[in-house]
Amino acid sequence: MRILNILLIALAASLLSSCAFMTSGRSVKQTGSMVDYLYPDAKDAPVMTPTVTRLRPPVRVGIAFVPGAGWGNGLPETARMKLLERVRDSFSKHPYIGKIEIIPTQYMRARGGFTNLEQVARMFDVEVVALLSYDQVQFNDSNALSMLYWTIIGAYVVHGDQYDVQTMLDASVFDVQSHKLLFRAPGTSQVKGSASMAGFSEKSRAAQTEGYNAAVDQLIPNLQAELDNFRERIKHDANYQVENKQGYKGGGAMDWASLALVALLAGLAWRLRRRG
Repeated sequence: MRILNILLIALAASLLSSCAFMTSGRSVKQTGSMVDYLYPDAKDAPVMTPTVTRLRPPVRVGIAFVPGAGWGNGLPETARMKLLERVRDSFSKHPYIGKIEIIPTQYMRARGGFTNLEQVARMFDVEVVALLSYDQVQFNDSNALSMLYWTIIGAYVVHGDQYDVQTMLDASVFDVQSHKLLFRAPGTSQVKGSASMAGFSEKSRAAQTEGYNAAVDQLIPNLQAELDNFRERIKHDANYQVENKQGYKGGGAMDWASLALVALLAGLAWRLRRRG
């Protein structure tokens, strides 16, 4: 009987090891590509025609996730909205940014190109759109050591798994009218962990959400830095023309009242010099 028990344990260990071999190295990928969305038929890198891009602060901005490659690809819509709300709230304090509209994914058509982007911009009344593309890969490896440990005990057999979730987000900010990429910023994260077979599905889903949140944590300051660099760059770049909307007194082109005041002061200074 003892020999029979030993043989059964050895057989169970062998089967579990085979199972571990067959399931190790699995991966789950979620992706939404900005290039596939805006340039679906392009075989080469798109060449932009030099044009003057006109910006009128406070700029009306839309933010949206790029549609995924297939139905149900990526995070649930509620989780996406929460991430977009975090990005929106981080930039709503800037006076040169007007309203920030969160665009639900159902309005973004896969491989829709700039035609779809222009339709969405008109629908939500925005001039600039920040597109968030994403690429998340989850690697799953069976943990043979935990299975062998439980097998030797002989009371329980627990299938253990380890996961490694790597996430990359990229925010690309486009002027809708000119189709010009204004600036972009990345955010990345890596989440590792392990769980039993019973709790693996739940923990791995939580790790995916954690990966996106951690990537947004890195994305927001990077996006802020690129926005500040862009504001400085357009002051000396002839490819951009800044004209403030009526009532806005921020940086950029002077309004007519400011020009009149400058002319008046110049005239007074000229008269004082003549009298002197």
